[in-house]
Amino acid sequence: MEMLYARCAGFDVHKKTVKVCLLIRQADGQLHKELRTYGTTTQELFILSDWLKEQGCTHVAMEGTGVYWKPVYNLLEGNFSLLVVNAQHIKTVPGRKTDVKDAEWIANLLQHGLLKASFIPSAPQRELRELTRYRVRLTEERAREVNRIQKTLEDTNLKLGDVVSDIMGKASRMILNALANGETDPARLADFAVGRVRADQQQLEAALTGSVDEHHRFLLREHLTQIEHLERAIERVTAEVARRFTPPPEDAAPGQSDAETNAEGFAPSEKEPPSSPHAVSWAEAVVLLCSIPGISERAAYGILAEIGIKMQQFPTAGHLASWAGVCPGNHESAGKRLSGKTRKGNPWLRRLFIQVAYAASRQKHGYLAAQFRRIAARRGGKRAAMAVAHSILVIIYHLLTNNTSYEDHGETFFDEREHQATEKRLIRQLERLGHHVTLEPVAQAG
Repeated sequence: MEMLYARCAGFDVHKKTVKVCLLIRQADGQLHKELRTYGTTTQELFILSDWLKEQGCTHVAMEGTGVYWKPVYNLLEGNFSLLVVNAQHIKTVPGRKTDVKDAEWIANLLQHGLLKASFIPSAPQRELRELTRYRVRLTEERAREVNRIQKTLEDTNLKLGDVVSDIMGKASRMILNALANGETDPARLADFAVGRVRADQQQLEAALTGSVDEHHRFLLREHLTQIEHLERAIERVTAEVARRFTPPPEDAAPGQSDAETNAEGFAPSEKEPPSSPHAVSWAEAVVLLCSIPGISERAAYGILAEIGIKMQQFPTAGHLASWAGVCPGNHESAGKRLSGKTRKGNPWLRRLFIQVAYAASRQKHGYLAAQFRRIAARRGGKRAAMAVAHSILVIIYHLLTNNTSYEDHGETFFDEREHQATEKRLIRQLERLGHHVTLEPVAQAG
């Protein structure tokens, strides 16, 4: 088999060590192999980088397991052509697995061009990813704290959740704060209910009658304090994400357009694919995505942090959908299509697109809402949501590729298409019977 790279290395990365296998094809055609072990401290990784440079290594591959590959990748980025590969794609022969053999196996596959690199975005985009994902975790933790408040209220037999639409709304918070500070009179607690609630005064007093002990008040205070802390953290992270999506104009170099700079104002690295003639900036991309029903500004931030704004990374919209995990899987054997279960893909992006799909389905009008209702009637809501998520991702791919806003086909698109298909089918049937058909629309009755 042909060797594509004369000098390359395979890494088996762990928490404390990096096993390195360097392969060098010498002038006489002989293959020289050198095995080394380095630590994962910054100093050790710089020593590793210097040694690879001395040996003339050009390509490096490693498995993308856990987070241990990230510091190695960050320190070597820009000095070598780096490939992070899916560990499931490069499994070796069972029974012969050691750390050193793993490094050798990766190096051999790399040398012959048998590795498929995972999509690793630029450093600024990776930073955005970490911020948006952290915001998701903070939001999840806040939801858990709200559930803990619900549990504490149920323990005291206070049915606040039955009479208000949002237990963390303005009125509910005033009631919870009063409970935490020692107020137990149902009438006084009910007076805090402002705005729209789902019960009258008498029902509120009945729902707020319970047995609240000192430890319940302590727990409520702790939960409310934690929720306030999380909400402030979410606001800070959200502000930081928004700042990175709208870099100040002075950050760009003279003569450099906004579309040629990334979220931090830096020019794209040489490792990134060339820009499209219709390249968009991060801020413009947010506007384009927000033109799609169901996508809010926060959702647009999360989507762009995952896929970026340069669609050249993905040859087609189908490649992007496959990577994101919002398309049917391929499982065929003996000429039979077996399971169409969707791929795992990017779990962060997949979850976000399902949320966006359900948001789009709640629109009264529009193509995406009509698509959801049409599929849900036949195959259920979950399959319909996945289909709409796929459509939205394909739309995003073309919007970012062509720098154009979304144009809705309208809710009558499927009805009109079915009407045209029915016309053609009936015309073909009549023509097969020997008739010549001319269509004339019937005048609408006044």
